[in-house]
Amino acid sequence: MKGFLDYLPGESILHKMHPLVKILVSILICAASFCSSNFFYLIGILVFNILLAVVGNSGRHGNGLLLRTLGILKGLVKMSIFLFILQLLVIRKGEPLFKIGSFAITDIAVQNGLLLVLRLIGATLPLSILISVTNLNDLSNAMVKYLHIPYKFAFTFTSAIRFIPVFSVEMSGIIESQQARGVDFEIKNPFKKVGMILPLCFPLLISSVRKIESTATAAELRGFYLRTRACCTKSYKMHLRDFVFILIGGLVLAGAIIL
Repeated sequence: MKGFLDYLPGESILHKMHPLVKILVSILICAASFCSSNFFYLIGILVFNILLAVVGNSGRHGNGLLLRTLGILKGLVKMSIFLFILQLLVIRKGEPLFKIGSFAITDIAVQNGLLLVLRLIGATLPLSILISVTNLNDLSNAMVKYLHIPYKFAFTFTSAIRFIPVFSVEMSGIIESQQARGVDFEIKNPFKKVGMILPLCFPLLISSVRKIESTATAAELRGFYLRTRACCTKSYKMHLRDFVFILIGGLVLAGAIIL
């Protein structure tokens, strides 16, 4: 998805929160999604994620966070359909609900398929939402200053997040250039479409290596190996909203464990 992890500036309460608090709460919500086996609770977590996107969609006309979240949700639903069908085909335990000859769809297969889909969506959305409202420079500085993580590891983590949307844009450009040459990617057969896209990974790999090399050179010229915890001059204070947000994340996880 094009630019689905790019930073979206804004003045919402989510933007003003401590960078580490946002990562912590996203982890708590992800853990709650995998701990819960209650369908209604998992649907509630999904609704909670949508509300987070609404809160972070600041600005007069919005910063695009809600539209991005709905786009990610749409992509996850498409992926979930495949996983749900796979569960129906693989799981043979339980009472048959529908039979076609010797093949039967069981109640356990349907339950496990729905559980897998809801867990996948509930665990994926919070991290993508909160990363979208977090400046990665602030995140790396906070990791080095407060978690005492070596700068090179924090830089590697944030760089990996930065490169995901870059690679997505590069792939979109390659596909558009192939379409301009008359290649039709709008085919309904998914296997044939994958076979057409796989050869395009080679030029993407070449351009990616070039970008990584230029980024590494730029980092070395800026004193990458000299960066320490003392270089992080910006401080990030905890406020009441941060503690309330942590409490909400803890309650979501506790509710998942209890139910």
